[in-house]
Amino acid sequence: MLELPPEKRHFFKAPFGTLYADCKDVLPLLEGKTVYTVGDVVTCHLIRQGVVPAIAIIDGHTMRSPFNRSPAVFHKRLCARNPPGTLTRELLEVLDRAVQDQGVLILVDGEEDLAVIPLVIAAPFGALILYGQPGEGVVVCEVTPAAKEKAGAMLAHFIDTGEAGDA
Repeated sequence: MLELPPEKRHFFKAPFGTLYADCKDVLPLLEGKTVYTVGDVVTCHLIRQGVVPAIAIIDGHTMRSPFNRSPAVFHKRLCARNPPGTLTRELLEVLDRAVQDQGVLILVDGEEDLAVIPLVIAAPFGALILYGQPGEGVVVCEVTPAAKEKAGAMLAHFIDTGEAGDA
């Protein structure tokens, strides 16, 4: 399991991409693109606008409160355990499998917030990853060589706890 130390969490507060005030503001950018979402609210808003992500990663919560609007538009569902402040091997493996498919909903038991980082690494160039920035709007991250490099640098802040039971 990869764990983000509390003293490194400030590196993850700034948006990893371009911040937009509302999901409706990003709709013109999505046409013809592979779209992935991380977070219940951004996934729900996009689906309401008629955009079904190739992969959606949700945990059934928004800002630590239950969010009971699990989308029923996906062909395949995968599950992964991922405690807050971590990236489990289980989640990383599920992300790698999902990128090879389309129409995949990943249900996370725990927290999905940090999944953006390995998703940028796993996703193909040109894909767009959208996630919510609490109280501010939605972030759009285009998968580019620079984004993959930044994601790798962010991943370097994690500590491998070597827990055998997290696969």
